[in-house]
Amino acid sequence: MDYNLAALKLLCVQLKDAQETSSENAMELHNIIFQRAWLQGILVDVSADGECLYLDDGTGVIELSLRPEFRGRPWNIGMYVMVVGRYMVRTDEPPMIQVHKMVDLSASPDREAMWYLEVLEAYKMFYQPLMEGPV
Repeated sequence: MDYNLAALKLLCVQLKDAQETSSENAMELHNIIFQRAWLQGILVDVSADGECLYLDDGTGVIELSLRPEFRGRPWNIGMYVMVVGRYMVRTDEPPMIQVHKMVDLSASPDREAMWYLEVLEAYKMFYQPLMEGPV
């Protein structure tokens, strides 16, 4: 994993267009190569063992696979969280994020509205020019 590459700020619906590359650690989204995705949303399901959670960002639901250091924390349905991790497309299963970082943002006011604006800003400033290529 190349941590010098920034995580893309995305919505679940945008990840549906991501494709695997020849590198096992990288994905491609409209000509942008990335290794990690940054998502925010509400936890809508938590497995009994705490290893698997489901995040809903308003555009879709994605499975979160937690690393051992995150499993002992109290992740509850209804929490608003930020996650950064490796996006994985799986055959016959829902897509998944292998979580590298997870933060509870539930106490932050206007968090969801601000997130949509951040994603839009990142798209307009960084991703859209890369997707459209040279003019």
